[in-house]
Amino acid sequence: MQHKINCWQFKNCGREPGGVMADIHGICPVTTAMRFDGLNGGQKGGRVCWKVKANSLANARQMCCFGINCHTCDFHRRVTFEEADQATPALGAEPLEVTD
Repeated sequence: MQHKINCWQFKNCGREPGGVMADIHGICPVTTAMRFDGLNGGQKGGRVCWKVKANSLANARQMCCFGINCHTCDFHRRVTFEEADQATPALGAEPLEVTD
């Protein structure tokens, strides 16, 4: 069985709770988005980060990928490849606001 990693592990951003950069730059909303837990085999929003919409501009800026097109992201490409046709799509549905 293949080990599936989350975006914060792939990008090594340190913005997860307890991460080395969390105190400096804040906790990324993707790492606490429980409504996405288990999707594409990830923890919280870790393998569907493109579906997480921050509930404020301040939270959006805390995301490592703020302002980046998901289709150009190496992690998005990896998940799409690993999940093949079973991945939660990047487009076709609006991102869901994080409220937890």
